[in-house]
Amino acid sequence: MANRPLFSITKEFILKFNQTQNPEEEEKLLEQARRNILRCKRKLGLKTLGSGKHVHLPAAWTEVMYLAQCKGEIQDEALNMLYASLDHACFEYDHLPALFFIAESLLYRLCCDAFQKAYLYSVEIQLAKIGYLVFLRLFIFFLHGHLESFKQHLLRLQPYLYALSLSGASYHKYPNIFSNVQFILKTSEIICKRELPSESIFGPMENKERYENIDSDTENLQFSQGGYEVNHLLWHCVAAWSCVQNDSPQLNNVLQHLIFHKTQLQRKCWLDSALALLVLGEAAKLNMACLNALMNLVKDFLFSIMSVQNREEACKVNDFSWAWNIVYLYTTILTEICLYAATSDLRKTALIGFCDCKSSLKNILPMDKSEEQLELRETSILSLLEYFSSKISDSCDQVVWTGYYGLVHNLVKMSWELQGDGEEDGLRNTIWQTLQKIKDYETDARIQNAINVAQAELSDTSDPFTRYSTKVPSNVEKEVFSKYIGWRISSALSKLFFSSIDVHLLPLKKPSTKRDQMKHLNKKQKSIKRRVLHFTVREHPSVSELPMFPYPDFFTKADKELAKIIDHHWQKELMIRQKEDAICEDKELKDKELQEIKHFQEVMKKREEKLHKQTKPYELPLRTEEFH
Repeated sequence: MANRPLFSITKEFILKFNQTQNPEEEEKLLEQARRNILRCKRKLGLKTLGSGKHVHLPAAWTEVMYLAQCKGEIQDEALNMLYASLDHACFEYDHLPALFFIAESLLYRLCCDAFQKAYLYSVEIQLAKIGYLVFLRLFIFFLHGHLESFKQHLLRLQPYLYALSLSGASYHKYPNIFSNVQFILKTSEIICKRELPSESIFGPMENKERYENIDSDTENLQFSQGGYEVNHLLWHCVAAWSCVQNDSPQLNNVLQHLIFHKTQLQRKCWLDSALALLVLGEAAKLNMACLNALMNLVKDFLFSIMSVQNREEACKVNDFSWAWNIVYLYTTILTEICLYAATSDLRKTALIGFCDCKSSLKNILPMDKSEEQLELRETSILSLLEYFSSKISDSCDQVVWTGYYGLVHNLVKMSWELQGDGEEDGLRNTIWQTLQKIKDYETDARIQNAINVAQAELSDTSDPFTRYSTKVPSNVEKEVFSKYIGWRISSALSKLFFSSIDVHLLPLKKPSTKRDQMKHLNKKQKSIKRRVLHFTVREHPSVSELPMFPYPDFFTKADKELAKIIDHHWQKELMIRQKEDAICEDKELKDKELQEIKHFQEVMKKREEKLHKQTKPYELPLRTEEFH
């Protein structure tokens, strides 16, 4: 009995909980499930961001996933706890088995339970959101090369992923779910490419052709793990985030280099682009220049794919059917900036933009579709609403109605998130006015559906795994948006790309020593560091040999190393630009010379026709007469 775990969720308990008809037994089982919920909360460390003496995330994740099989409020609270924990938890190697267990469990529930239902239920939204966080974490572990020993786990996911790939008809009307499903499938294509047969169930791999148009002189950031290549846009977004974290003066240079690679946002393999926007959005929560760069990136992206001339030409070569994923993700990122940015100026800019606030507030959303379609001025929330609402129609591009849907869906959740916050009354009032105008004047069924789906997600009125409606208890803190995963991902990628500037590497490798030994080792290392850094004047031959400047701290050294890395890549980009500029100048010079020759020939031809002379205008005719 001493070795028995403190608590466990068994199959018998779940069956008894879901099937009992006895009210007294039902109350006892419910009370036991609630005690287990409280214990899982303690193990998850929900109030301490997953850190603490009693936190054990893999065991807690597994138990919460079992609890999520219980009907009613227990399932709702368990899934909400799991989502919150996956949002803020750190990255550690021993999390991987539990992550694969969660992935397999939720894919099973989506494919084998939810697909059999005729209607959409709120639990599907939560499962898709959890799946997005799980596969996002698995992808980061893949970049670090830590999935090589989990081939069997990846193979077990294959049949469920195949079934999920056929869910397009079920979720096409709900971009909030479909975007998460598409992210799961796109991530699976990459992390499973060596474990699956050569002909992947998701279609041919795109990794070979993704860089075929890049100049051979451009150096790609390639990782030996799986041969996956990270594009320059993602690298520069991570560099920008690192500059913001370290308050580096190199930020402006990094943002200039980032804009230079803006066309990589249009590549068909959009996973890197999604991560790039996620990381840059995290930097934009702290810095206005990063927010400006983010909005300009997406503005250029929308211009490229929505331009009629470019689209007619691009459709012959490129397929932009994936572009809606980027647009929908951007609407979510912009919403999170509007809610969680560090300053009110950043939050206001994400909502209104850089233009005159008064003029934006006067006409929050024009609903007269008969007017001439508006041009995209900015990519703030209100500007995008104005732009997409003017283009919405039954035959509009998927990017238009998906972007519109995402904005409205997130605005409803923003209004719910801001309730009771007296400091944000102005922001909430603006959102409320916008939503009221959409409800009153927007007739498109897809946009009205966005409001209904968001309300269902917030109230959790029903789900497919219970045969009755349930109400979320008032004491349950429901997580609507992810608040910390962007920072976790940015930090992990920063340590991967710039490991030389950070002495604390990710604890991804499985530790070989016990916790007590690690504590003792850390104390010993701290004492050694204190002895090494401590010195007195007697240790030097003379006072004049002492350094004139204080010993650089970690951030100073990190800033210098980061500057070296950025300058190194900038020099390469500068050489490429110089070559391209030289080619362009040479071409322009030749074109100018050809134009001058052509113009001179035309002048001579007209002169000959009018004067019947073949001499140049500044030449005198030869004189044959003799002078005496």
